[in-house]
Amino acid sequence: MSTQDDAPFWRHKTLAELDREEWESLCDGCGRCCLHKLEDGATGAVRFTAVACRLLDLDRVRCSDYASRHARVPQCLRLGPESQAVFAQLPNSCAYRLLWEGRPLADWHPLVSRDPVSVERAGISVRGKVVGEADVDLDDLGRYAYES
Repeated sequence: MSTQDDAPFWRHKTLAELDREEWESLCDGCGRCCLHKLEDGATGAVRFTAVACRLLDLDRVRCSDYASRHARVPQCLRLGPESQAVFAQLPNSCAYRLLWEGRPLADWHPLVSRDPVSVERAGISVRGKVVGEADVDLDDLGRYAYES
């Protein structure tokens, strides 16, 4: 018989109860949260573009300046257990959003699969699917719909 202590931390802790290491481990490294987004003013619906933030390393699919990202890119999402309004701006596949909504992590999530490249194999990663913001006219983001 399993106990709560045997269950993975994300199954028995709330987002607010996570320590820093647990919090950071929830990120699957897909890079989708680093894409420019368009919000419908009437409905509030968020649509992702295929244009990545200037700090996203497109080869590694990691922020190139994670420690200073908010200073360098003020519109970078500030994600924490208290930032519930931000969770709706995250992709539907994001672990933070899934847990906030009371849903389980996907089978391809590295914490579940125990495989760091399962995100890419599942087609969730933005690697090879997006362009950097230096390569586009940011005033014309509507042309760059992200197709996952």
